Amino acid sequence: MEKKNNQKRPVGIYLHIPFCVRKCNYCDFLSAPAKEETRRQYVRRLQEEIRQYEDAKDYQVRSIFFGGGTPSILEPSEIAGLMETLRETFSLEAAGEERVPEITIECNPGTLTREKLRTFREYGINRLSLGLQSADEQELKLLGRIHTWEDFQANFALAREMGFENMNVDLMSALPGQTRASWKHTLEKVLALEPEHISAYSLIIEEGTPFYETYGRDAQIREQGGIPRWLPSEEEERGMYEDTEQILGQAGFSRYEISNYARPGFACIHNSGYWQRVEYVGFGLGASSQLKRLRYKNTDSLPEYLQGDFSKREVLVLTKDDEIEETMYLGLRMMEGVDLEQFYQNYQVPAEVIYRSQIEKLQQQGLLQKKGSRLRLTKRGIDVSNRVLAEFLLD
Repeated sequence: MEKKNNQKRPVGIYLHIPFCVRKCNYCDFLSAPAKEETRRQYVRRLQEEIRQYEDAKDYQVRSIFFGGGTPSILEPSEIAGLMETLRETFSLEAAGEERVPEITIECNPGTLTREKLRTFREYGINRLSLGLQSADEQELKLLGRIHTWEDFQANFALAREMGFENMNVDLMSALPGQTRASWKHTLEKVLALEPEHISAYSLIIEEGTPFYETYGRDAQIREQGGIPRWLPSEEEERGMYEDTEQILGQAGFSRYEISNYARPGFACIHNSGYWQRVEYVGFGLGASSQLKRLRYKNTDSLPEYLQGDFSKREVLVLTKDDEIEETMYLGLRMMEGVDLEQFYQNYQVPAEVIYRSQIEKLQQQGLLQKKGSRLRLTKRGIDVSNRVLAEFLLD
């Protein structure tokens, strides 16, 4: 007998679309340009993988996220086919007091059309995540983006015209040659469009990218406390973070996670699920899944995936210590922090016992605070969050 809806476990679904028009200079994601026939074949395999998922009826879907790459590079019929397959396989309808799932698709300006947006709406996609990165034309060229600020404005306006009322804009700070003034200018131009959500990340120079070849040494100099030649200094980068919080706060956005800001009611349900350790299942090339204590991922090889190889890779059964670590260092990324009462209910031991010395030290340093039943980062703690979160890794 099938479980009733209210007994089903909440789950997030991630679909990886590993294709883009052109690889950006900073990008180390599992993505690359591909021919149209390759994309069509990939979508067919993705539908096949979804249909083969045996435990689908055990879950109530709370969110779906089309990530990439550039999912909006797909044809409208391909997105429609994927959504139909998901609806045939999983429970996507609202159950009881639950709302219809949040369904997000990542889009790059220059890849959106009226027909695509109409299809997104028709098939239940209710949130767009637009990859802008910068409103400065020179910075966009440096990053290797395929669009201009004008392209972005046109796509944003078209999405509004087509009825989208939940839109995120991705931005990137600490770019080579970027100043606090140019970063403020980007924030102000984006705010004038009145999006519901803004993700603002600092650039990380990743090995294997064109940016690493050019700026890798500069990044190392900054990490060692020196003054970089091209990248903003550590002090300038921290200033950009402070400007972000101040400017977005004044515009009515709340910071709910270290790098994410939203108007009331528009925090991203899918990404919050990762930080709150909600179960998730990933479909597509290199996609990861975590269901209860089981974690695994798909093949990173496109030829293997196109041959129908959906076997689990890097299978890991999480220990209790693994779960405790993740609860702390993921939960503390969120401004609401970790609920200590819920922690005790989950693990039958107080976090204050496991992490007594770490908590006391970080509180004395003004990096961590306890308010009611919640443990969370202070403003200073957010500034050095990587160092603080590392304290919660168990030996």
